[in-house]
Amino acid sequence: MITGIVRTVAGDSADGTSNGYSSRRITRDPSVQNERAKRLKKLMTTSLICASHSPLLYCHAKPPTDWDALQNAYKERENAAKEFDADLVIAFGADHFNGFFLKLMPSFCVGLHATAVGDIGGFAGPLNVPTSIATEMVNNLRANDIDPAASTDMAIDHGFSQTINNMLGGLDAKPVIPVFINAIAEPYVPFRRTRLMGEAIGKFVAGLDQRVLLLASGGMSHNPRRYYPEIGQGTPEVAAWQRSGGDEAGSLSPKGWIDLLEEMHIEGAEMIVRGERTAKDMKLNQAADERFLEVFCAGRLEEFDTWDPYALVEDAGIGSMELHTWIAAAAAHRAAGGALPNLDFYTVAPELGIAAGIVHAD
Repeated sequence: MITGIVRTVAGDSADGTSNGYSSRRITRDPSVQNERAKRLKKLMTTSLICASHSPLLYCHAKPPTDWDALQNAYKERENAAKEFDADLVIAFGADHFNGFFLKLMPSFCVGLHATAVGDIGGFAGPLNVPTSIATEMVNNLRANDIDPAASTDMAIDHGFSQTINNMLGGLDAKPVIPVFINAIAEPYVPFRRTRLMGEAIGKFVAGLDQRVLLLASGGMSHNPRRYYPEIGQGTPEVAAWQRSGGDEAGSLSPKGWIDLLEEMHIEGAEMIVRGERTAKDMKLNQAADERFLEVFCAGRLEEFDTWDPYALVEDAGIGSMELHTWIAAAAAHRAAGGALPNLDFYTVAPELGIAAGIVHAD
């Protein structure tokens, strides 16, 4: 089972035996060290954080056995984001029929203004979107053969807000440009298109002369179809909501949808503890996740170009489509000159309804 990076102390190998090197104390002038740290920090144009989200992080009926380790991994990334002190954050996220609906479902959309709804597991409120930079980014992408939609009133849900809030200390703590990727509805977005968009964004931010945090939210394997059913598989009022966002006769209202999600997630958490929903039911697939992580952390992002999204959904659930956000963010980081990703933490957590992963790169 993948649990993270093994760190060794100088002078010892991973198994505790001598590796032939000895450690010694070196005295350095603190002022020189501080100046060097400042120069290195300035040189780091981008930083990458990819992290799973789940409403059940806030309404689980029982914590997973490695809850503390998971929380520590999240906290470590939060501290790293604070230390990086980004001038700008590009947040890649998905939606769960709270802001985007089947009547008009773009592959990609950049928010020029954005507000988070208060769905379960999410945080409500406006984002601090730098509209001029977001508009410039859209124009740059389109000039380079990537055609995202643009929204002057984007609504986002926990697929963005949970990770933005928790990693940055608030929805409006930093200037954030949200980049939506359709990871919930057919026809699915080809992974190649996502990689190319990420690369174009990375080239754009590399020219900004700003420190940019690339933040991806979602994944890994999970299948929340109980809450967000395939089209035609839910009740008539849910299907009408998915199609129209409340515009159709017979649809749920926005409040009705939010209330239903809260009720069903709380009920679903209890069903998991009772054994009525299993890891297999939720398509928590460690083998599929490990295949993804092997390619991802090696920086072989072009290999995802040939991955079939329909096959991945079959193996690892519709929630695995949220890994589009990881691919986009990693492609942007690489294009901006960033290092390879490192795995911080991975666990299969049925109690949370997900297989959770956390990855970073500097």
